[in-house]
Amino acid sequence: MISVLFAVLTALSNGSASVLQRRAALKVPSGEAMRLSLVGHLLRQPVWLGGIGMVIVAAVCQAVALATGPIAVVQPIFVIELPATLLLAGFVMRVRVPRPVWTGVAAVTLGLALGMASAAPVGGTDEVQGTAWIPALVVTGVFEAALITSAMRISGNARAALLGLAAACAYALTAALMKDAMSRLASDGFIGLVKAWQLYGTAAAGVGALFILQNALQAGTLAAVQPMLTLGDALISITYGVTLFGERLRTGWWLLPQLIAVALIAVGCVVLARSPLAGGGPQPPPRVK
Repeated sequence: MISVLFAVLTALSNGSASVLQRRAALKVPSGEAMRLSLVGHLLRQPVWLGGIGMVIVAAVCQAVALATGPIAVVQPIFVIELPATLLLAGFVMRVRVPRPVWTGVAAVTLGLALGMASAAPVGGTDEVQGTAWIPALVVTGVFEAALITSAMRISGNARAALLGLAAACAYALTAALMKDAMSRLASDGFIGLVKAWQLYGTAAAGVGALFILQNALQAGTLAAVQPMLTLGDALISITYGVTLFGERLRTGWWLLPQLIAVALIAVGCVVLARSPLAGGGPQPPPRVK
């Protein structure tokens, strides 16, 4: 229950951060893509700094969630981040939530429930054994390089989608490293945590994920980024959970309802990301040329 609670808190914080960062990214010149100067533009925007504050809150909540539950349970819960944030935004701003948003919320919620019930992740260890990190890091690095290279050869929403998937992969890696690092805290105390390379790997992967996400949000619409980010994070995290931590999922005919769940979540994310609430207002601000 503790892991589920903090996973929900993480989802709320991450969803709020995505919307705030998207609004800030719209004001960045398109020529700043994949440059460090992009961060300079964002640092001058209070709305982006607010998004970073929510990222920090999410990181703390995620650490608690991963320390108390399997990664294949914690990470998929994050798919509720966008619907929960939009409903909260509508309540705070006293704006009537349009019917498509409720449809998207229903699709994501049903997809999550169906996916978790059919996959039923169990087992696993808190610590990665032996040298299992070596092939995992190599495969992740190759996958990230391929996505980013392909993204830089195209533009618009196609680039945003590929970079969104790259950011998702980096966030999933961050979660896996964080879970492994937190296991050192439980077994060896604070000194063991400080000595663990996974702690510094978590920081590096997290910063890289944040940088890639800003470029994804700057390249295209939230509707292009969010489904790849949400589903990618969940599915890649589950892969890490199975391959690195030995967690087990149902297979066989259970794969059919799991695929249906993924489709429901994808459709729901697209519907929600297209809502005016996701942009923070009725009309998105114009992109700076």
